[in-house]
Amino acid sequence: MFQGDVFASRDNARAFGFDPKEVRAVFITHPHADHTGRLPKLLKEGFVGTVYMVPPCRPLSRLILEDSVQIMAEEAEREGVTALFSAADVAHVYECVETVGYHTAVQPLPGVSVMFHEAGHVLGSAYISIETEGQRIVFSGDIGNDDVPILPPTEPLSKADVVVCESTYGDRTHEAMSRRRAKLMAAISDTVAKRGVLLIPAFSIERTQELLYEIDQILLQDLKTNVPIFLDSPMAIRATQTYRDSKEYLRFDVPMSPDGDFFSFPNLRETLRVEESKAINDVAAPKVIIAGSGMMNGGRIMHHLRRYLPHASTHLLIIGYQARGTTGRKIFDGAKEVKIFGERVPVAATVSAIGAFSAHGDKDKLTRWLQPEDGKTPKKIILVHGDPEQKKAFAEHLRATLGTEVLVPKMDERAIL
Repeated sequence: MFQGDVFASRDNARAFGFDPKEVRAVFITHPHADHTGRLPKLLKEGFVGTVYMVPPCRPLSRLILEDSVQIMAEEAEREGVTALFSAADVAHVYECVETVGYHTAVQPLPGVSVMFHEAGHVLGSAYISIETEGQRIVFSGDIGNDDVPILPPTEPLSKADVVVCESTYGDRTHEAMSRRRAKLMAAISDTVAKRGVLLIPAFSIERTQELLYEIDQILLQDLKTNVPIFLDSPMAIRATQTYRDSKEYLRFDVPMSPDGDFFSFPNLRETLRVEESKAINDVAAPKVIIAGSGMMNGGRIMHHLRRYLPHASTHLLIIGYQARGTTGRKIFDGAKEVKIFGERVPVAATVSAIGAFSAHGDKDKLTRWLQPEDGKTPKKIILVHGDPEQKKAFAEHLRATLGTEVLVPKMDERAIL
């Protein structure tokens, strides 16, 4: 699913470029909407095969698609257009889903073997290896960051002839993971001291859970405060419960929390209903508000931005990637004013970012991952999933570092492997 750009709706409605009736199987790397968002459209246009994903991906991806239905229905009514798909279309997708564990080979076609491997990006994320005709082709999906405190590490590549690789952060390196807790604690402490509002736009899946985990540890070990912390995102609240229910797929870096729950603490207030969300306005500062969407292109965070961005006592803490065209990207790039719900809203708040919360591996992580354990560099690397400047910079880096062929395809371009 295309996101962020003003032409996203148009691009999402465009033809796939292939006949969905001819597709036998779909393999999903992880639940995020940019990787799953057009599955219902695929089925509407004739796909009758099987959709494969690892077990935790099923409830999380369904949560995201059902949320997309609601957002698209609102947009369709506002713009006078037809929504891309309906709740019934989403339900149809999950009639076709088959869950498969990591390292379990699936043969969707004779002579083709497909396997999921731990990507360390979010709960239920995977990269995919395809073995056929004597070649091993690997599709990265999204590769996770290093040292994520609640997830297993990214599984190294054992071997690969061709890799289709993401390049989200192909032109930069993240700050050290050890810095993120200190910076988060400083932001909370400063908000309490100034009696301000700390706004944290967070993606509902993974980023929110890592954030809750870090706050849990901060309140246990470092900072004694009863400042109210609101989780104002129905999807994040529901996704966090899926994390609690899927502990066998998680790996925490400390022993169990005293209350048995890494994602909860006495200060936390979950605001599931709209009335509860609105009531946050009545709570005096200082307060911390965690809300979606992570790129500030919709969701409850927009209401909080409109209310609190004009105040110097507000601190906006960005902890995730901001795509071009989103409100988040404009603020991150230094805009002094943004448009929210048709209103021009001045940005007087302090704006900062913590790169170590990224769920994506950086240039160094991806470069290491692209060097298989068998010592043989992939003969071809195809870069996708990144802004043009990231792909260009990462391609140049890989050519110089690995000495292999690196392709940066255009939309609809085909590569013969």
